[in-house]
Amino acid sequence: MAILVTGGAGYIGSHTVAALLERGEEVVVLDNLQTGHRGALLGGKLYEGDLRDKELLAKCFAENDIDAVIHFAANSLVGESMQKPVKYYDNNVYGTLCLLEAMDAANVRRIVFSSTAATYGEPERVPIQESDRTQPTNVYGETKLMMERMMSWFDQVLGIKYVALRYFNAAGAHDSGKIGEDHRPESHLVPLVLQTALKQRESIAVFGDDYPTEDGTCIRDYIHVSDLADAHLLAVDYLRKGESSNVFNLGIGTGFSVKEVIETAKTVTGLDIPVVMQPRRAGDPAVLVASSQKAREVLGWNPKREKLEEIIQSAWNWHQSRPNGYGEE
Repeated sequence: MAILVTGGAGYIGSHTVAALLERGEEVVVLDNLQTGHRGALLGGKLYEGDLRDKELLAKCFAENDIDAVIHFAANSLVGESMQKPVKYYDNNVYGTLCLLEAMDAANVRRIVFSSTAATYGEPERVPIQESDRTQPTNVYGETKLMMERMMSWFDQVLGIKYVALRYFNAAGAHDSGKIGEDHRPESHLVPLVLQTALKQRESIAVFGDDYPTEDGTCIRDYIHVSDLADAHLLAVDYLRKGESSNVFNLGIGTGFSVKEVIETAKTVTGLDIPVVMQPRRAGDPAVLVASSQKAREVLGWNPKREKLEEIIQSAWNWHQSRPNGYGEE
């Protein structure tokens, strides 16, 4: 039996593919390589193409004995989503509809879905729990919430069971150093800070130092990408046991401020990282930290890399060895 990983050549997708291969799973990847990288795949069978290509989707299911899907494929830039909503509804929502339609036709009844903390919007409380209000403040978060709701109805009507994993700030790189984070353009704090250390950027911008936090900068929950990958495997196992559809937060439960991330990166790299202060960005909550108690209790998830230094060290190993990421492919 095989697992289909959509968006498997992306950052979190490729680490999940690696984890699946490490435990002997047969892996099929569908990726249009719009933001993913062929070089990020350490194995598996690749179908290069788009979720919205119904013929290609049908071919994937016809040619492979697939018993579960892990669904990463989506556009995921918050700022871009507020400029190009059509792109996000078309790729994220319609793409997921095409996938669920193909799963139903192939009688595949298990899907693990890469959701996001952006489904919550401004948090009611910290740490955030799965039962808290979902009221996204951007188009990206709204499309992910729509995808969750779509799966809920497909479960009720067609019996397709799902696990939605709402996670916070992924960071770090694989222990082997073979795969890591390479977005074009880059928008995540840790790689931006490390690119500044490598002098690929003149400085790192900090957006706001007047938040109601200890040092005035935003606090986020950083989670190692390999710990995220492990959670996806546990979610597949959970569905294979015949359990009910469910939603889980994934986070360490501890927040680190932007300044703390930069100072830790300075310690890890031993290099200067110039900082430029900028005004606050609209829609940036002061604190986003997850309660992952439910995932720990129900899925048996146990993150192995909870220290910020470990997470940044693994990312630094990757950026040092691959300063140009995957390069031109």
